[in-house]
Amino acid sequence: MGGKRELTPEQLLQNNRQWAAGKLAGNPGYFDQLAHVQKPDYLWIGCSDSRVPASKIIGLRPGEVFVHRNIANVVPHTDLNALSVIQYAVEVLKVTHILVVGHYHCGGVSAALKGTDYGEIDNWLVHIKDVWRDNYDTIMALPEDKRADRLVELNVAAQVHNVARTSMVQTAWAEGRELTIHGWVYDLHDGLLRDLGVAISGCADLHAAYRIRELCEKARKAGGS
Repeated sequence: MGGKRELTPEQLLQNNRQWAAGKLAGNPGYFDQLAHVQKPDYLWIGCSDSRVPASKIIGLRPGEVFVHRNIANVVPHTDLNALSVIQYAVEVLKVTHILVVGHYHCGGVSAALKGTDYGEIDNWLVHIKDVWRDNYDTIMALPEDKRADRLVELNVAAQVHNVARTSMVQTAWAEGRELTIHGWVYDLHDGLLRDLGVAISGCADLHAAYRIRELCEKARKAGGS
């Protein structure tokens, strides 16, 4: 694999023109069709890392996956950006699967473990540090070179639960809709996704403290969990 490519913004625009021309050559109506249809089954919540291109690594085309990305794929309940994406995906696009996807060797997770002063980003990393605190003994019992990747996995699991605790998701269950949140991790070294076995598909999978009682009772009556 070659080294880093140095491309100017003008070259990027030229690349775009070539890409668009290639799409039209195979299907003259490609962009007209794409412009009028967005019905993805999936919402991807992932890290902003440039080495993890969401649609490419799961083999989906434009229009087939709705994407939200931030540092270390965190879903805080104070983040209106993330909550707005989830609401639109669930209520408008009617996705049936939400994929929370972390990746090994995540810079954000590693930074949280180091405890170094990074300035403004430390306020964001505290969400990852919360996960570390909750699993402190488990993580610190590991060899130092294994801790970050384990925290990556635990962070994904925590964010799966954070998504499931939102009112939008529990409203979907109350309406009898099928909606599952999955926790996956991507390995940069082999290009493979790993299912962590963390999936939530109904109120029964939530701790009672996080259930919105009225919504979960409607979900139960609708035949859900």
